[in-house]
Amino acid sequence: MATATIISLEPIRQGPVGRPTPVQQRWLERGLDQPGGKLPLFDEWGQRIDERTVRHCIERGWAAPWFSNPLKPEWLVCKLTDSGRTLLGAR
Repeated sequence: MATATIISLEPIRQGPVGRPTPVQQRWLERGLDQPGGKLPLFDEWGQRIDERTVRHCIERGWAAPWFSNPLKPEWLVCKLTDSGRTLLGAR
């Protein structure tokens, strides 16, 4: 009896690869001047940052989850990583 092999068409993401989109880069840049590199939950117009932006940056190693918000546990509070700083050319 033959067994089927399942092949995933999802790209394998390991560490900081590629370049961020302009939206991702603007979000990451906002962490440069914040204590601990805290990344904002909302954009400059008060709109929540798209979760896809956040998740992609985490997958690439540019951002990392920081802590859980006890009042809003569904919100992912993140900080800029060293890889993110390097990507942006910051020290």
